[in-house]
Amino acid sequence: MNEAMPNFESLLREALAPVEPPADLVERLESTLTSITEMAADELEAWELSSMRDPRNWVRPAAAVVAGGVAGTALVILRARKRPHAAAADLGALRDTAERTVRDISRETRKLLGDL
Repeated sequence: MNEAMPNFESLLREALAPVEPPADLVERLESTLTSITEMAADELEAWELSSMRDPRNWVRPAAAVVAGGVAGTALVILRARKRPHAAAADLGALRDTAERTVRDISRETRKLLGDL
């Protein structure tokens, strides 16, 4: 009966083998996030303050703020992580890496907000 049954371990190993992401995944993700951020900004630009007296009109601008904020934050993080950083060997290097990451995030945030 064991001969007819396939090796469970080999099947499991094959099913759980690491899969390489597509080469253009980062570029596609960045393009999509940029598009969402721009659409949210366009939606907020078209927003008329006089129509906001009725709470039923609050859904689209609120959704635009949320979608734009999430996409913008993800875009900032994605762009900041694209920059290579040296591995931190000790606490001093870890601190330098953290400072560099914060600078990268702030620079990318300024670029993104400047684009809007």
